[in-house]
Amino acid sequence: MRNKKFFCLVLFLLSFMVELSIGQNDRKTEVNVGVVTDVGKMLTDRAMLCINMSLVDFYSSRPQFQTRLVVNVGDSRNTVIGATAAALELIKNKQVKAIVGPWTSMQAHFMIEISKESQVPLVSYSATSPFLTSLRSPYFFRATYEDSSQVNAIKAIIKLFGWREVVPLYIDNTFGEGVMPRLTDALQEINVRIPYRSAIALNATDADISVELLKMMTMPTRVFIVHTNYTLASRVFTKAKEIGLMKPGYVWILTNAVTHSLSSIDRKGIEAMEGVLGVKTYIRNSEDLDKFRARWSKLFPQPELSVYGLWAYDAITALAIAIEEAGTSNMTFSNADAGRNVSELEALGVSQYGPKLLQTLSSVQFEGLAGDFRFVNGQLQPSVFEIVNVVGTGEKSIGFWTEENGLVKTLDQQPQSESALSTWKDHLKHIIWPGEGDSIPKGWEIPTNGKKLRIGVPKKTGFTDLLDVTRDPITNSTIVTGFCIDFFKAVIEKMPYDISYEFVPFETPDGKPAGDHNDLVHQVYLGRYDAVVGDTTILANRSSYVDFTLPFMRSGVGLIVPVKDAVKRDKYSFLKPLSWKLWLVSFISFFIIGLTVWAVEHRVNPDFQGPRQYQASTIFWFAFSTMVFAPRERVFSFGARILVITWYFIVLVLTQSYTASLASLLTSQELHPTVTNMRSLLEKGEAVGYQRTSFILGKLVEAGFTESRLVPFDTAEECDGLLRKGPEKGGVSAAFLSIPYMRLFFGQYCNTYKMVEESFTVDGYGFVFPIGSPLVGDVSRAILKVAESPKAMELDRAWFKKKDETCPDPSTNPDPNPFSTSRQLGLDSFWVLFVIAAVMCVLILGKFAAYGNGSYIDEVKMCPCPPPPEPIINEVAICPGTPPPGPHMSEVQMTPPP
Repeated sequence: MRNKKFFCLVLFLLSFMVELSIGQNDRKTEVNVGVVTDVGKMLTDRAMLCINMSLVDFYSSRPQFQTRLVVNVGDSRNTVIGATAAALELIKNKQVKAIVGPWTSMQAHFMIEISKESQVPLVSYSATSPFLTSLRSPYFFRATYEDSSQVNAIKAIIKLFGWREVVPLYIDNTFGEGVMPRLTDALQEINVRIPYRSAIALNATDADISVELLKMMTMPTRVFIVHTNYTLASRVFTKAKEIGLMKPGYVWILTNAVTHSLSSIDRKGIEAMEGVLGVKTYIRNSEDLDKFRARWSKLFPQPELSVYGLWAYDAITALAIAIEEAGTSNMTFSNADAGRNVSELEALGVSQYGPKLLQTLSSVQFEGLAGDFRFVNGQLQPSVFEIVNVVGTGEKSIGFWTEENGLVKTLDQQPQSESALSTWKDHLKHIIWPGEGDSIPKGWEIPTNGKKLRIGVPKKTGFTDLLDVTRDPITNSTIVTGFCIDFFKAVIEKMPYDISYEFVPFETPDGKPAGDHNDLVHQVYLGRYDAVVGDTTILANRSSYVDFTLPFMRSGVGLIVPVKDAVKRDKYSFLKPLSWKLWLVSFISFFIIGLTVWAVEHRVNPDFQGPRQYQASTIFWFAFSTMVFAPRERVFSFGARILVITWYFIVLVLTQSYTASLASLLTSQELHPTVTNMRSLLEKGEAVGYQRTSFILGKLVEAGFTESRLVPFDTAEECDGLLRKGPEKGGVSAAFLSIPYMRLFFGQYCNTYKMVEESFTVDGYGFVFPIGSPLVGDVSRAILKVAESPKAMELDRAWFKKKDETCPDPSTNPDPNPFSTSRQLGLDSFWVLFVIAAVMCVLILGKFAAYGNGSYIDEVKMCPCPPPPEPIINEVAICPGTPPPGPHMSEVQMTPPP
């Protein structure tokens, strides 16, 4: 009460000084202007003092001006109706040419309509709501900064620290809601999500505030933006400290609506705000501002000067300049038609002076106490915001934000990019966080007293090694098992904080699958699940409405086809190991080798002598007997022996190769796929199978398959049955399966089918979270930790080793069914050996021809022999007692004895 009386006394004295200055020169024209304000409030009374000081300073320094403003105060009584009534009263009774005020944006909302109809300019120094701009009144001037101008500074702070979710807490009225659309748009530009908005009524009780804060406490988001008036902010932070929302880990950011009024908050409220960040309009120091502050301190030592007082000072100065430039002609109001039934608003009439004052006020420009004063589209344009940190019972400047340089410690600092090489300390000074924490809050954590995460899992029919959902027959509780579940549990163990969760099957009340994977992922977007764990493939169309973690398992879509044995086994199978060319060359070589040996041996070697038919048979006999390394004939010459040894080696290689190839041919299968690629299936219009409840159906339709030729299956047994039937019996020619499922399928049927190609490449299996969820980054880092640890191999062996024991892994071997082939041996494998044999034959025959007839004996040791036999006779008489003729007798004549 004492302060209120003091302010009233000071206002009276200042008003008297203004009147005195006007009365000193009767030639000056008095111009009535109105001031609509909440009389008796601390901030409004300070602003009123600044208005009167502005008039005294202005006219004392400009005695030559021909106009003098006369201030008429209208008390709005802290209500919208009161402000409207005060404006009507000032226009109707005082015929004011302009109105300064009101204090709040809601009051200004209604007064703008009055100003527009009466053409009386309205200049507000404290109404900051962006909604006022949308009213499109040319007679409304905002001598302050619109609230949306600070959202880029707030966005820069959030981006600098990497917070991904924020919750705005604002007053539930036009002022509080006005900044929300622009704030939301700014945060979306950096992919920051707003999961919840906390609107608190101006007249909310402490219980209402506590309920709202407790609700925020149970949420994972730990970054809050406060946009209220200073009285509600003080109550909110007092309760927040009592409840526990000012502990380490929390982040609070104030808009300038609260930051500009920190000096008006009581000690208890300011102490509760320890560690809070704030954005406020930066007022550059100047000589005029320093002088004014010094005068203010002398006149009013108790109340501190606020930025609203500076804007009020500049606003009345701008109005005084504009009225002086507009002159004093035609300052009347046109009256409404008295014979017509009009409303009270229409009865005010229209100011004839308004359009001219509008023109001069729009062009006013000067250097005010608060900085450069110039209206652009009817409002001031900010350039710099100061970032402050509430410490103790005051605030500490930690940096600045400019449109050109972003966040900087000092205004003269060179701008630095927010790259991976820079840290927040390069842009801001040291920060004290709530709870006196020194480390940067993560901005998001799982509350220990919050609800469990509802994690959706797909209900599957087959391939249960990856994921299986069953019911306990006794407790009826859900049991979820499988590789995906075990991997997720291992990831949760690597998280830096505890997470409480529960698995919720995506099923109908009767236990059947409620939809495919696309339907399940969409439930996360709708908010029915907090995450999805399972065999969910990372796809581009899904990532448009949910976020995926890094893949924890490689995936892809492979084409599976049956295989058949391409080898035909019949009575001629023994000829197949060698090609016909090799057979032909081998037989010719046998003859050439035998002929060469005979040529060099028949002159000196009795085994190669005899009748022509006998010698010819000896050649073939000797040549082919080398096949079993058992020729009967001896070889005397050195060259012939070398040739025979070389041929023995060639025959050895040929027989061993033939034996190996024939054994492989008769005992191994040569498995060939029935289909080689997806293109052949499309060209032939074959029926193919695909895994139900997966994304494969969409991929196949995009590739050109008609849905009538696509057959779904759920289990490995169904897939096997369709492939065995074939298209002729209502089955399929091939099937498409994801790589992990293929590993399980080949564990049962690897000897019957093979993968011929990976038809579609995808990123793999990942866990699903809502867009912007900070869990995505933490879970992805935990996935990397598990993948690089022995735990990953342990899980892989536990779920896939039994399946992989008989078949290799298709993810590392693109052909999971390697088959044996008995390659037919050809001349290309042995031509070098035959060339060597041919060269040997040529050399031996050449040397034989050079030395002539019987002289070609390199080294033959002749043993004593009986004299040569008598010439062979054609006719021999066999007498009694005569021995039979020798073997070389070709013809014997039998004569009777004498």
